[in-house]
Amino acid sequence: MSTTSVVTLNKGRDAHLARLIEGLARGAAPAECIVVEMGLAPEPLPETPFPLRRVGFPSAGLPLAAARNAGRAAASGDTLVFLDVDCIPSPGLVPALAAAAAAHDGLVCGPIRYLPAGAVRDGWQEADLLRAGILHPARDFPDSGVRETRNPGLFWSLAFAVRATTYDRLGGFDEGYDGYGAEDTDLAFRAAEIGVPVLLAGAPPAFHQHHLSCDPPLQHFADIVRNARRFRARHGLWPMDGWLDAFARLGLIGTSREPDITLLRGPSPEEIAAARVPSDRPF
Repeated sequence: MSTTSVVTLNKGRDAHLARLIEGLARGAAPAECIVVEMGLAPEPLPETPFPLRRVGFPSAGLPLAAARNAGRAAASGDTLVFLDVDCIPSPGLVPALAAAAAAHDGLVCGPIRYLPAGAVRDGWQEADLLRAGILHPARDFPDSGVRETRNPGLFWSLAFAVRATTYDRLGGFDEGYDGYGAEDTDLAFRAAEIGVPVLLAGAPPAFHQHHLSCDPPLQHFADIVRNARRFRARHGLWPMDGWLDAFARLGLIGTSREPDITLLRGPSPEEIAAARVPSDRPF
């Protein structure tokens, strides 16, 4: 009998993590849930109808690739479902993604509905989140089944499933991507090279809980530039081009990225503060 392990990463998002776990508990129980803690873990985990374990992975930054690999190393399931800590899974999401991954050897992405600030309260109901959540316009998910996309750049790691054997065949996420940015796109491009497609699944959604962010993400400026260079050296094109273009407009890097990114300066604290997205913007 096939088993499913859910893996999520946390660093200071304890309230969001609690709602993710609550969402899992409302649906069909996975074999286990692994929480990889990149920061302090002061709060005890709640009682759940499934095994729930913490894996310590403390870091000053956000080593997303290495932390996801640590979660996979701790997982025992035949199918891995990775959920971003900001995502509340609807009751049917995890079983639907797991079933799609069992039937199709690919990176199976689930739909995300982005929630505005204040949408999630104690005693939340799925129907309320469905009304409030907004689908991302860049990805067209089918109503049912799976749809293959020829563009591996559309892969996202917010909610996806993959066979454990396929994850291992890919070597997991490339830990050479240190910090935030491009590690998930690199996984999808490497998967495409060996015939593992990105699949969009007509599944119940995950609900992305609102949090403050920067547009562009200036707080991750150094990570993005470093990881973009690694991706370019491996795949021959620049990832995260929208963010890199925004950095150029701000005078942080040169307008040309040929043959390489020209660093001009780092963002100031004032620029980072000014890039904060208004609280009513869902993504």
